[in-house]
This record gives sequence, C-alpha cells and structure tokens, in this order.
Amino acid sequence: MRLYNSLTKRIEEFKPNVEGKVSMYTCGPTVYHFAHIGNLRTYIMEDVLEKLFRYSGYDVKRVMNITDVGHLSSDADTGEDKMLAGAKREHKTIMEIAKFYTDAFFADCAKLNIKTPDVVEPATNCITEFIHMIEVLLEKGYAYKAGENIYFDTSKLKEYYVFGAQNEEELMIGARDDVSEDTNKRNRNDFVLWFTKSKFEDQALKWDSPWGVGYPGWHIECSCISMKHLGEYMDIHCGGIDNMFPHHTNEIAQSESYMGHKWVNYWFHVHHLNDETGKMSKSKGDFLTVSLLESKGYDPLAYRLFCLQSHYRKPLTFSYDALDQMQATYKKLKKRIAALSGDGAVDEAVLKEWHDKFVSEVGSDLNTSMGITLIYDALKADVSDATKRAVIGDFDRVLSLDLLKADESTESGADDELVAFIESKIAERKEAKAAKDFARADAIRDELLSKGVAIKDTREGTVWELV
Repeated sequence: MRLYNSLTKRIEEFKPNVEGKVSMYTCGPTVYHFAHIGNLRTYIMEDVLEKLFRYSGYDVKRVMNITDVGHLSSDADTGEDKMLAGAKREHKTIMEIAKFYTDAFFADCAKLNIKTPDVVEPATNCITEFIHMIEVLLEKGYAYKAGENIYFDTSKLKEYYVFGAQNEEELMIGARDDVSEDTNKRNRNDFVLWFTKSKFEDQALKWDSPWGVGYPGWHIECSCISMKHLGEYMDIHCGGIDNMFPHHTNEIAQSESYMGHKWVNYWFHVHHLNDETGKMSKSKGDFLTVSLLESKGYDPLAYRLFCLQSHYRKPLTFSYDALDQMQATYKKLKKRIAALSGDGAVDEAVLKEWHDKFVSEVGSDLNTSMGITLIYDALKADVSDATKRAVIGDFDRVLSLDLLKADESTESGADDELVAFIESKIAERKEAKAAKDFARADAIRDELLSKGVAIKDTREGTVWELV
C-alpha cells in the first residue's frame, strides 16, 4: 500500500512499526450535536482505510476518542465550550447531551456501514492521564502557568508548524475569525493544556488538579488517549483536513515534547465536503444529516457511494442533483448484481487475482473510485456468475455498500413498471397543484397510498417510499 503522508507531503509506501500490525488513531466527534454529512465523509474514508488494511492482511487496532469536554467554539482556545452550549440549547445536562449525541453518531455510522473502532474512549475517562502529561511538560520546561491556566510554550520547539500550512501572520488578531487576544499567552500560538475556573466560571465539568479546579484543553485529549491504548509509537493518525491546524499540530508539539521522540509515522487527512455556499458547518444552523437524507428518500449507502467516487484528498461538492444521480447509479448497480445467477463454481484462482488487483489499485493512495471501476470490470469479465458474485462480495469487505444484499424495494414490488407508474402520478399531481386543482392532487395522493406508496413534499421536490 502507498499513502499520501500529510507530514512529508509525498506518497510513501506504508510500513508499520511492527510487521503485520497497524496502530491507527482517528479523531472522534465532539458530541454536542448531530454529525453532518461533511463530518461523516471523513469517517467513511477512515473506515475504508481501516478495512483495506485488514483486507491486505494487517492486524489493525483502531482507537477513537469521544470529546465530551474541553472543545471550545473556536479551535484557538476562545469562545464557549461546545458541550456547555449544547446543554444550554436543549436544557439538559452535559452528560445527557454527550450520551444522546454519542448514540446518534454511532447510529449514523451504522447506517453508513462504518465500523465502530476497536477502542472508543470518552475524554472524561482520562483526566488522570491528562494531568500526568501536563505535569511532565511543566517539569521539562515546555509548559507554563499564567492567569491560573497552563499553557504549552511553542517557543521552546525547533519547529512548530510541522505541516507547513500556517505562519505567524495568520495568527495575528483579526486575521482569522477564530483568533482573539489571550493576554495570558507568552506567544500568540501557545495553547491551553488546562483551564481553571479563572477562564470560565460557569463550566459544568471540573476536576481537581495541582493548578486548581478546572478541565483539560481539547488538544491534549487525543495525545493521551492514543498513548493509553496504542503506546508511544503510532503508525497512522487520521482526521479531517481542518484538524491539521491547530489540533494535529498541537498534538505533535505536546506529544513529542512529552516523550522525547517521533510519535506518528503517517498522517492521513480527508478534505472538506462543500455545499453551494462553501464548507459544510454546524454553525450555519440548518445542516445536512443522515436522517435528513433518509427523510427525503435517499439510501445512506448512496451517500457512501457518492463519497467513494471521489478522492479523499480533493474537496467534494454536495448537491441534491448529484445525490439523485448517485442513488440511481447505486440502484442500477445493485439490480445488475442481483441479476447474476450464482450458477457454477467459484474459480478461486481468479478470485485471488481480483483480490490482489483490488489491493494494488485501491491501495494506491486509497483510490476508492478505482475500486468502484473494478466492480464494473468484474461484471464484464469472462467468468462464471458465481465467480463474479464472489469477487464483488470480496471487494465489498472494503467498500461496504451491501452489494450482495437483496434490494428491499425490489422485494416489496417496486419494479421498473411500478416506479414508472409512481413517477407519472407524481408528475400528474404536480400539474394539478400548479393548476390549483387541489382536490385532484389529493385524489392522486390517496390513489398512490392505496397502492402502498406514501409521498412527501420537500423543498427539493416530492419523494416517495413503500409502506
């Protein structure tokens, strides 16, 4: 396998620290709200990467954190704690918010066939580890106390901007929306390791520490949780491209200062999902979730396919038109696979050839679109239908598109003839509504319902489902 390493900015052959084993860490969600589909693009690509490692014969241990404390509304240690904001918004306790949105996150992952990591650790479980690391950083002279908070001193590093994506000017006050003056800092790019009540009097979650009652900064969480479960040498660390700075930059600074040696060999970053207005963000208010897509009649796996058709290192723009096309493509592909008879014996030698080809092609910097192409190539191959099904099922161990699973809508009678009838009736109803013939429009709705078809009007048009 060959992967682009964000740290070295080149594609490298993947070589783990221990032969045959992969230690993998992925930054988890801050559980103050639902994950939007932009967040989930990153988790989909990380899921494919983990499964490709396993498919290639590696023994993988993947760890993910759950941020339930310490992540402020700005990544630059300013603003309100996101968890506290969520609790105020819904008039619940922080732990109630954390539990609800953690469960919601994993429910969305299940719908997208994203495997749960081997270890999932909430930040609130690791306060002892956070305090210990901060004590060591203070002893080594990499941290200092100011205004009762503990800060990491970036001036002590030979190189801080290890990813080369930022500079001092970009941290000037007013140069970025998420940067504001913190007079306690010795340097503009220093960051908080531990907040005390001097920073936020109303913080709900607080713990005793040698520096006063308080709570950890966001960046230290991933460092400690990964070391707790994967040790001091990690093969690959993953996350969204927006984590590169300051989060991953700060992780490297504090971790390598604490340990005194290189920490992670490969860094894997997934680029943004954009909508027509730019980067998808919860702060915009009305954001796209898996549940919203489902309510509009979309199969979550059509969205997974949408992500797999694009390379993870390129921004991807979402639109309903694009998802409509992908849903149609997904249904046609499933129908074509379902038509395979399965007759004849599986040619194991051919299956092995296709397996190796998949590793080679998709293993070239996680080229998932080539993985989709190989499915169509296999369907056209001059081999038995049984072998084709075996090959596609083998690919789906990584792609996780349920390609061999029977299409429930087909089983329920939504064949081409019925789909054509439904669409004609929806078009007829649209014309009736345009003519203000609402009685006719209601009659068409009732006619469809009598045939087991429920329709729903949305801003993007009318969607339907079998009931």
